[in-house]
Amino acid sequence: MLILLAFIIVFHITSAALLFISTIDNAWWVGDNFSTDVWRMCATNTTTCMAITDQFGEYQSIQAVQATMILSTIFCCVAFLVFILQLFRLKQGERFVLTSIIQLLSCLCVMIAASIYTDKHEELHKSNAYSIEVSEGHYGYSFVLAWIAFAFTLISGVMYLILRKRK
Repeated sequence: MLILLAFIIVFHITSAALLFISTIDNAWWVGDNFSTDVWRMCATNTTTCMAITDQFGEYQSIQAVQATMILSTIFCCVAFLVFILQLFRLKQGERFVLTSIIQLLSCLCVMIAASIYTDKHEELHKSNAYSIEVSEGHYGYSFVLAWIAFAFTLISGVMYLILRKRK
């Protein structure tokens, strides 16, 4: 039982780390001489970055991605704290339903963010506000990590729903 508990905790911390990295790091869309995320665009050859502001086309979509990724990260951290509290407060045989619901909300938020970015990436990168051409790029590792975090949070949310407290 202790090994299972350690696995669940490590799995949840891994999910949170993936969410933090994919939200913060500058690699949602990359090219030969640039990298961009939901916060800023950086030119790699001049090491200059510019914030993504309301001058950019589809700025509302970027704000939706920003908000849902932040919410997803917050929900994942809150779910971990609730899980730790429920370890000490639940009676034997009860399920971790509250933790599961919060973790599944985190899963939903990261899915919404990655889906919006997937749908709107062409419009997002055709804005004239960029100092260099960014439409000729490809998805970066932060975008991939967001989808992996979706799978991890989904698996852990279902795992908490099935899990019962034992001695």
